[in-house]
Amino acid sequence: MFENVSRRNFLQVSAAGVALLGLAGCNGGGSEADSGNAESGSASIKVGILGPHTGDVANYGIACRNGAQLYFDQINEDGGINGKQVEYLVEDEQGDPTQAVTAYNLLVEQGVVGIVGDVTTGPTTAVAQQSVNDNMPCVTPSATAAEIVTYGSNTFRACVTDTEQGRIMAAFASEQGYKNVGTLYLKGDDYNEGVNNAFVEEAKALGINITTEQSYSAGDVDFNSQLTTIIATSPDAILAPNYYEDDGLIVTQARQQGYTGVILGVDGWSGVADYASAEDLQNCYYCCAFSSANDEGLAAQFTADYEAAYGETPTNFCALGYDAAMVLAAGITAAEEAGLEAGSDEYLQAVIDGIAAGSVEGVTGTIAYEGTGDPVKSSLILTFAEDGSEEVFETIDATA
Repeated sequence: MFENVSRRNFLQVSAAGVALLGLAGCNGGGSEADSGNAESGSASIKVGILGPHTGDVANYGIACRNGAQLYFDQINEDGGINGKQVEYLVEDEQGDPTQAVTAYNLLVEQGVVGIVGDVTTGPTTAVAQQSVNDNMPCVTPSATAAEIVTYGSNTFRACVTDTEQGRIMAAFASEQGYKNVGTLYLKGDDYNEGVNNAFVEEAKALGINITTEQSYSAGDVDFNSQLTTIIATSPDAILAPNYYEDDGLIVTQARQQGYTGVILGVDGWSGVADYASAEDLQNCYYCCAFSSANDEGLAAQFTADYEAAYGETPTNFCALGYDAAMVLAAGITAAEEAGLEAGSDEYLQAVIDGIAAGSVEGVTGTIAYEGTGDPVKSSLILTFAEDGSEEVFETIDATA
């Protein structure tokens, strides 16, 4: 899909017939204390970047923030939107839903016309419920709980849902011929439980036997008891739909118990190679929107740009932050080209309509919306080479 794509065709927007073409180099981005790189005194468009940049889940928020800042910096270097620079205002909500609403209100008071964020489920749900009152366009890079986009037509996501990830991995398990699967998930977490439940439901519908569903509590680091129970059922595969810190331990402890079979995961695995050995990650597969191992056009260009800007290899969350910013910029372009007054009710609605009617070619695939805030997009199945580096095993096409 992404062959022969030049840098100047990196962003293509069909919303309202508007095209944003051409992205030049990158400079990194503003700090928490500063707004983005709009020139002082020049006409600018204010946007918000909202997420956890300190606290327990800061790694996800920082990754999404960096990706969004990179995109807006590139837009600015190429002349901005409708000749105006994008001024991004960054707010840290520390992973707390109440603080997220406070940070959201601060961004609104400062005159933003759209927000990239929030990042995790709880704060994003709180912001979605608050933002519908202002009809404020919000694009979450990574919050996957289904209800987030149901509070109002102003909220969109750049990622696929928990339900979709569970469905994808159940279909993958069926295609690979796995007849018996056990699961191990974090109890009481919307993301982990949501994926697990969706996987189990779809797997059963596809004729897969769920041998056992085991859970653990937040803060647990010893999963041997649950793994012993699962392995005793002789599964063809184990699903561990959690975040990479836990999954690295789960993979390692499963291998220490002598289990050499398949272990499956979802996009929370992005970064797991830092928490499990290359040997232990053999025979592991997870679904994700992006991998730096993908050497096709847009993904490869993004990886090179991100590494130049930040000195590190981007994760899935970095790419989703970039694409969320791209989606928001598409909507803003539609409002700007319509000649509406920035910040007016008509302007905000035009941004929302531009997103809903449009399509962008993102680094995580083509992103389009068909009547809801959920994107129609493809996914990757990733696995691991002998040295522990990620490899693209399969591309799962989007289904309408």
